[in-house]
Amino acid sequence: MLSIGNVAPLNIEVVDESGQKTSLSRVLGQPTVVYFYPKDNSPGCTKEACSFRDYNEELEKLGVQVIGVSGDSYQSHVKFAQKHHLNFKLWSDPEKKLINAFGAWGQKSMFGKTFLGIRRMTFALDETGKIIHIWPKVEANQHAQEVWGFFNQLMSSK
Repeated sequence: MLSIGNVAPLNIEVVDESGQKTSLSRVLGQPTVVYFYPKDNSPGCTKEACSFRDYNEELEKLGVQVIGVSGDSYQSHVKFAQKHHLNFKLWSDPEKKLINAFGAWGQKSMFGKTFLGIRRMTFALDETGKIIHIWPKVEANQHAQEVWGFFNQLMSSK
């Protein structure tokens, strides 16, 4: 798994919300939140996405962009974004290349069963792609507020 101070995997191509190939190297130049989530329209993922939607304007004021990544298709992302009025990038990684590179694929447990899946985790990157903070376990409801608080404190200390 990646650690604070590592450079994120910048050149792994995934598909953006318009069906085009993209990578972190193509969108950097500003602080970036990359959050990984298991599934469009599932209860926890919807809460998390809607919280990022609600905080996105405040994050943008700080110069921060948000990118959500899951293994769902870009078509699923389009429907998810439209249904919940999401106002940030959603990237599709069905081959789980970026997900694996960040260490977001791994063992999970639910209702006493263990299985492999996408772990809900978030990475804060600086404008060059260096990891400046990691949230390895995320509480979906308050997570965007927590991310905003981190960046707000970081920007006010500069």
